[in-house]
Amino acid sequence: MNIQEQFAQFVLSTYARTPLVITRGKGSRVWDAEGRCYLDFVQGIATNTIGHCHPRWVQAVSAQAATLVHTCNLYYTANQGMLAQRLVEKAGPGKIFFCNSGAEANEGLIKLARLHGQKLAGGSEGQRHKVVCAQNAFHGRTFGGMSATPQEKVQHGFRPMLDGFAFGEFNKLSSFEKLVDDSTAAVLIEPIQGESGITPATAEFMQGLRKLCTERGVLLLADEIQCGYGRTGRFFACEGYGVKPDAIAMAKGIAGGFPMGAFWVAEPYADLFQPGSHGTTFGGTPLACAAALAVLDVMEEERLVENAAKMGSVLSDGLKDLVAKYPDKLDGVRGIGLHLALVSSKYNLKLIDALRANGLIAVPGGNGAVRLLPALNVSEDEVHQALDIIGKTLSSAKLA
Repeated sequence: MNIQEQFAQFVLSTYARTPLVITRGKGSRVWDAEGRCYLDFVQGIATNTIGHCHPRWVQAVSAQAATLVHTCNLYYTANQGMLAQRLVEKAGPGKIFFCNSGAEANEGLIKLARLHGQKLAGGSEGQRHKVVCAQNAFHGRTFGGMSATPQEKVQHGFRPMLDGFAFGEFNKLSSFEKLVDDSTAAVLIEPIQGESGITPATAEFMQGLRKLCTERGVLLLADEIQCGYGRTGRFFACEGYGVKPDAIAMAKGIAGGFPMGAFWVAEPYADLFQPGSHGTTFGGTPLACAAALAVLDVMEEERLVENAAKMGSVLSDGLKDLVAKYPDKLDGVRGIGLHLALVSSKYNLKLIDALRANGLIAVPGGNGAVRLLPALNVSEDEVHQALDIIGKTLSSAKLA
């Protein structure tokens, strides 16, 4: 029985999997079961921040695995404290909660909104619990995350959703102004909508949301699970808008491929959580934190946030040239830094298959997106290799 047959027989069919068995990776490349090499511009969907098997990361995880893997959060561990301090130094005065995934991080933000609403209502539960989100958002597949994600493909089969969520038009401040009322506790927003096709917010929209939330006493919550952690050329995507949210959800890239999530809460609101109000068995283990600390070390020493900005510009410019050359196949380019999408509303799925056949791995997204999410330490040579593969594929592949 081969690997694909094993999956068909024993693994739940929750993914439409690509017929590709990946066996190993190094840097920006992976190899399949037949030994063929691919340039990986998916990187676990923006997760392998420093590429596959970075030596610094491997050493840190190996050493920690031989020392202490897990102990519950009823005790103190050095790695968790160090990691929390370093993230607070980047985000601003406040505190961190560590969990295991982006969905869990967003659940934490939703619970923070409820606690804030209860405080606004003088201790009464339920009076101010509404969270205003955006149309086409994606905040996860838990019940809180699904309820904040107004997409049929996510919610179908699981209704009724949790109440207390409303949806404004992304990049239209006036629609949010109408929804933020006396029952609202928070606004939850992706600075760049990732799963829906990498659509950035405008500066005017993000700055307007910050002003609106401040004026009306509600929290501004940023879901930076896909777009954060250096990917836009700033450590947090909100920095590029000149906006400071009240809380930030992180995951994906935080530990370089090791399962981890976190959320930061600004100082005025961090004490809303008290013992018993939230918890996790595996969040912030010594092993996960060792992986995350290694990622931060590499990011800082190799100046990867700056590299994301520089390589993102090279990649974006090259993609725009291809759009101009193939207007019948391509519609445009969206994104910031190394959080990019080549848009092909007619052919994105066929183009992704053709790119894979030619040695480049990309991932689809909504609104015709071919998402390109390389490691933050991708080299300029690798960017040009990817552009060459895309160009050759567009010139030769029959996509219609």
